[in-house]
Amino acid sequence: MRSYRHSLKALRDVALAHTLEKNPDLASLSRELGSIVHRDAQVFADGLASLRRRSRGFERWLLGRRGRPGVSVLVMAWPPGYSTPSHDHAGLWGIELSLYGALEVESWSRASTAEAWQLRGRDWIGPGDATWFDADVPYMHRCRNLSKQETALTLHVYGGDLDDYATYEQARSGSLWHSQPQRARIAGPLRV
Repeated sequence: MRSYRHSLKALRDVALAHTLEKNPDLASLSRELGSIVHRDAQVFADGLASLRRRSRGFERWLLGRRGRPGVSVLVMAWPPGYSTPSHDHAGLWGIELSLYGALEVESWSRASTAEAWQLRGRDWIGPGDATWFDADVPYMHRCRNLSKQETALTLHVYGGDLDDYATYEQARSGSLWHSQPQRARIAGPLRV
């Protein structure tokens, strides 16, 4: 039987191997990562149970990183009912894939920074499902753990380090958004 560390290592290795180009095929990478999660869903549920029970709020854990081209692989823990503010990814491409639990992802884009944000839609992702975004389109989203009882876990692969980003709050008028710079924190490394 596989250990969850072996399965996490497989996710990290696939993510790093498929991102050797500046603009990787995110759909193909998402399918390959998703197939590992589908195959090892119970392994992740059992092996990462301690991360789900930590009760320390939203946390980001580093699974892997490469400098050139820049890639970071993270696991995030989403407390029951937790919702992020609307936020961007500082111009990076990214994949968000559920390992355990389910998220709602509400997405916006715009043609340029001079234009208003337009709602692109909502996705609901469960174990093995992914959503992704390109680096060349201004993009923001808001994510929410759909469970009111369970912590959700997700895998994130970004085209670089997401150290600084912005959160957005919609003005009362509805078409304007106010941005606020943020600094991302990592709780620690995940050992595999």
